[in-house]
Order: sequence, then C-alpha cells, then structure tokens
Amino acid sequence: MDFMDSIRGMSFFDMHVHMTSRTTDDYQAMADAGVVALIEPAFWLGQPRTGVDSFRDYFASLVGWERFRASQFGIRHYCTIGLNSKEANQEELAEQVMEILPLFIYKEGVVGVGEIGFDDQTAAEEKYYRAQLELAKEAGLPVQIHTPHRDKKQGTSRSMDIALEHGLAPGMVIVDHNNEETVREVLDRGFWAGFTIYPFTKMGNERMVEIVKQYGPERIMINSAADWGISDPLAVPKTAALMKQRGISDEAIRLVTFQNAVTAFAQSGQLSLDELTQPMGIDQSQRYNGSSVLRGGQAPRVDKESTIIK
Repeated sequence: MDFMDSIRGMSFFDMHVHMTSRTTDDYQAMADAGVVALIEPAFWLGQPRTGVDSFRDYFASLVGWERFRASQFGIRHYCTIGLNSKEANQEELAEQVMEILPLFIYKEGVVGVGEIGFDDQTAAEEKYYRAQLELAKEAGLPVQIHTPHRDKKQGTSRSMDIALEHGLAPGMVIVDHNNEETVREVLDRGFWAGFTIYPFTKMGNERMVEIVKQYGPERIMINSAADWGISDPLAVPKTAALMKQRGISDEAIRLVTFQNAVTAFAQSGQLSLDELTQPMGIDQSQRYNGSSVLRGGQAPRVDKESTIIK
C-alpha cells in the first residue's frame, strides 16, 4: 500500500524545513501529502556568508518571498530567525548580524529565535547563543535550539543549562535534532524534544516509531529538516504512515506530527490552531514584487476552497 493511502485526511506541520533550498515540486508534494504548515529556521547555506547584507537579504526572503511561495501551494509558512551556530564563529560578522536581528524577529510570521545553539561548542558559539537567548526573552518568543552533531549529549545538556541560566522557561525552548541518547533528559527537564527524520542516516523513521512507543507523544515533535543535502521533505507524513502501520494511535500521531508544534510555537502569538484548521485558498494569479511561481504561460490555479493541489 502506498503510504499516502494510510494518511489520507490527516494534516501535518513540519516544524523544521529549509524550503529556500527546495523546489516547487517539493511544495506540491508536501501539500498533496497533507502538510498544511511549516517552520523554516534560519540556517547555514553550505558556505560562509561574507557580509551582513547577505544575512539581511536572506532573513528578508524568509519573511517575504518564501512565505508567498508556500502560499501558492496552500501551505502556511512561518520561520525562526537567528544567527546560526556555525557562523557565530565569524565574530566580526556575527556582531553585525546581532545588530540587525531585532529588525526581523518582530515581523509577521516569525515564531521564534532560531535555529541557534552549538556546532563545535566554541566560546564564540556560546557568546552569541547567550545573546540570542536574551533577545528571545525580550521579545517573548520561543527558542529553537540546534543541538550539535558531534558530542551531542554534552552539547544538548549544556544548551539546556544555559537556557535555564538565562531564565527561560523550558516550555519556551524547542531542543531539536534529538536522538535516543538525549531524549530522556530533554523530556525530564520539561523542554520540547524535536526529532529530525533523515533518510539513510541519523534518526530514521523506524527509530522514531520506537521512541514514541517508549516515551509517548507528549512534548515530542518530528520534522524533516530538508535542505540542500540528502533529505526528504515528506519525512513527516511518511513517518506518520509508519507509526499508523505499527499500531500507534491516531491521536499520538496527531500530537507528534501537528499539535505539539502548534502548541509550542503558538506562544509566539503568530499562529493559532484555529488559523491552521481553516482551509487556505490557493490563488496562483497573485504576484510578489512582480514574480510568480508559474512559468511558460501556465494557467494559474485559483482554488479558494482546497488546501490540496490535485
């Protein structure tokens, strides 16, 4: 049976996906699979940015063009804005980025400060992580933490320790990229636990099913973190299908693939369950700064009733 058959009628919220790196085909496939909303955290482009204006343009695209592009496929697009941990090590540039962050974190559709935290766990990374925790506190926004791929357990513990030092409530902090080694501590300390489902490596969906069976669905959420690398923008609905196949209840699936993300990021005041459960009209005749997602004389789809492109 195709995985789509088992999830038909379900809605999903991918709370970490880098759509700047994805194509319109990905948006269409996600919409077809029931993804109704997503969060795009600011992240590393694969090579260092060389000036603050490249950050400025990138942040502007997350609250502008990318938000529009998602809407053309019936998907609500939100983002988190921050200086990523890898680029925090360019201190001269990092100082300039910190100056412009307040220009973006209050904009419509920004649901948190992120993704921030540690990569190599350097002193510079800690310095700018702490500074951005203070920004989040001042703005009353949730924080989306990137946990390091190396020494993950130590980096995850340290990230939570520092967040608590700065007076953030654990319920305002989403600790992402967890695995079996970190999940218990994150949940025991009252933080939200995000899990990234990658094909072939890291946290696969088979392992994710076992984690939900062991720990239950409370304060757990899953995402694809799909970007310019080998990744799958359909990881959330595919994992939901596997959970259903393995006997996990529909309510537990709804919590980890939709509701928990809504609850965590609604604390920003920028999204609500009522909003996400309303059909989103598709109108591809619209343009953003004169640009359209259509090419070559394609007829625009205008469908005010459906969130799914057939």
